[in-house]
Amino acid sequence: MRRLIQSYADDQAQARPMARAVVLLDEHLTYAQLDQWSNSLARALQSHGCRRGDRVGLLVSKSPWAIASILGILKADCIYVPIDVDSPVARAVHILDNSEPRLLLADASGARVLAGLQSHSTTLPIFQMASIESSRALSDRSIYAFCADDIVCFPQEPLGYENSSDDPAYILYTSGSTGVPKGVAVTHANVAHFIDWATAYFKFIPQDRISGAPPLHFDLSVFDIFGALASGSELHLVPASLNLSAKSTADFIRSSELTQWFSVPSALTYMAKFDAVRYGGFPTLKRVLWCGEVLPTATLRYWMQRLPGVQFTNLYGPTESTIASSYYTVSAMPEEDEPIPIGRACDGESLLILDGNLRPVPQETIGDLYIGGAGLSPGYWKDEQKTRTVFLEDPNGSGRIYRTGDLAKVGRDGLLFFAGRSDTQIKSRGYRIELGEIEAALHRIQDLKESAVVAIPSREFDGSLICCAFSPVEGARVTILTLREALRSTLPHYMLPGRWLSMDRLPKNTNGKIDRPLLKELFRSNSNVAKQTDRYEIQSIEV
Repeated sequence: MRRLIQSYADDQAQARPMARAVVLLDEHLTYAQLDQWSNSLARALQSHGCRRGDRVGLLVSKSPWAIASILGILKADCIYVPIDVDSPVARAVHILDNSEPRLLLADASGARVLAGLQSHSTTLPIFQMASIESSRALSDRSIYAFCADDIVCFPQEPLGYENSSDDPAYILYTSGSTGVPKGVAVTHANVAHFIDWATAYFKFIPQDRISGAPPLHFDLSVFDIFGALASGSELHLVPASLNLSAKSTADFIRSSELTQWFSVPSALTYMAKFDAVRYGGFPTLKRVLWCGEVLPTATLRYWMQRLPGVQFTNLYGPTESTIASSYYTVSAMPEEDEPIPIGRACDGESLLILDGNLRPVPQETIGDLYIGGAGLSPGYWKDEQKTRTVFLEDPNGSGRIYRTGDLAKVGRDGLLFFAGRSDTQIKSRGYRIELGEIEAALHRIQDLKESAVVAIPSREFDGSLICCAFSPVEGARVTILTLREALRSTLPHYMLPGRWLSMDRLPKNTNGKIDRPLLKELFRSNSNVAKQTDRYEIQSIEV
């Protein structure tokens, strides 16, 4: 049976056409409107040459029309490639160069990136999904100016799909250790398997009102969107501006009468830090889910104390295994220092803890975590070498497995526990970040003699604090502000270091390599004052 994820919306348009599908504050689309507009957009894309397997870039902010655009791309048998509207132009250029989309859908929120793309002399055809007037201000002949009225001129009837379930539905770009983001291709079958499991396990119903907190270029958004569509629920998109206020986020949950909140743990920690959750303050909320990083036990206890009737579930899984591969629903209030398990494998998934020879390790022993099963991505877009490096054949002969780079162990109760990273990849504010990508950007700054980036645990809502130690070229005028501005041109905001050390020279170990453990210790102990060590003087400046 062919399973295409846009079919979830098709089914709801037939069963519940007048029900609200996607909501953003006072704006909403019904399932019928969502279906009709996405059908018209699909035909508009096809009229400009889009065919099965073509990529379509998506440079739009979260909105009901953005969700309709994702469906329109899928209905045209194409692959959607979301791009952060706040991303540096250089990063967007790389994503477009790598994915080679047939078209780019853009709205006014991506105007800065769009202008930057034009300065790079891109010949990519663009659908400017704003007003005709603002589109005409862009004189490049490759830009097709469309507004909503233009799209609906195309027929609204259902389309026949040529895709198979093994075709990619989207490509998401994650941080790369070489300084180049990696494109993870995820198929319709990958997504459908998780959505079918999750909607059954969490017992989604049409009366659910589901949060849409993550940005569209983050894979957690896929669960929100297609979980809601599969169950006929209402998807309530969370405005990005609410991220700046814990109280406003809590007010949104309450006023929107959400039944489910799903986010990275830092959002929960942020609301807890500012005591924004009242006792019983979310009367309609049934479920709180998190994924993307470790949730502090203190934060979970805070939420459970205030919302005793709510189900709390930890989901775990990298983008390469499609949204999540394991789950743990909390059964009782944990002790203050009790770690929260990542739980058990979702149906159809397998989690293996292996040693360096790919052999299972004993219970309670930390090993490398591998994932196999139905959610496993085909690999990295146009990068077979990288794919072969981390997608391996299971030595037990049960198929492919993915080396996550995470460390884990199995407890005596059979539950899995996360035990850190085996490389330099971290999670901060829910984003997966390769510290090597930040270092690669620093190495391109000519006024720096050497630099290193490490991460230390943070008690704040971000989970991990990114720290940079650097040594300027002799005579160069280097400040923290100039370095941050230089990095802003190539890195997204969540990858910018938050603490800095200016040093005459970076410490080395006996092998002549930068002593990263010592740097971590210096960042842990230093507090915004000059500090004399036995070898050098350091200046710590926190931004």
